[in-house]
Amino acid sequence: MTTARRRTYQLRVALSGAKPPIWRRFLVSPTMPLSELHDVLQVVMRWEDCHLHRFRHGERYYEPPNPWDDGFGPANVDSRKVQIGQLLRKPKDRIAYTYDFGDSWRHRVALQKILPFDPTVRLPACIAGKRSCPPEDCGGLWGYYEMLEALGDPGHEQHEDMVDWIGSYRPRRLQPR
Repeated sequence: MTTARRRTYQLRVALSGAKPPIWRRFLVSPTMPLSELHDVLQVVMRWEDCHLHRFRHGERYYEPPNPWDDGFGPANVDSRKVQIGQLLRKPKDRIAYTYDFGDSWRHRVALQKILPFDPTVRLPACIAGKRSCPPEDCGGLWGYYEMLEALGDPGHEQHEDMVDWIGSYRPRRLQPR
């Protein structure tokens, strides 16, 4: 058994620019490919996986292969072929994760701790977090804050439309998936 397989990474993902902060803490294997980390981030942040995404570490980008890639521009690394532990090696190491290039949901993913592997813990596991994630396709942070304003003011001209669209959204509550 390799050393990496006997460790567990405690990661924290935070939605960049969100005030108050929106974040999740979760446990994963350092051998998990970035492509699977994307799947985990979609679940813990309650995104719906309807848009493109990519990771950035330093000057390199990691994303799924693009069938429409015309060969121009920088070559990106296939996220299926890179494990988390290859990029995050010590606590405080970080990678960036962008989801939905139109709304531009930017996240910081940081390695908080390297823990001994515990066979009684099923990975991945979300262990903490704060606040509900913004709903899909609400227009990025700017649109999210406008949505909150409309939802919070029954006299707002868009209040009824927002209630019809989003229902009983509770931004302060961490909603499990």
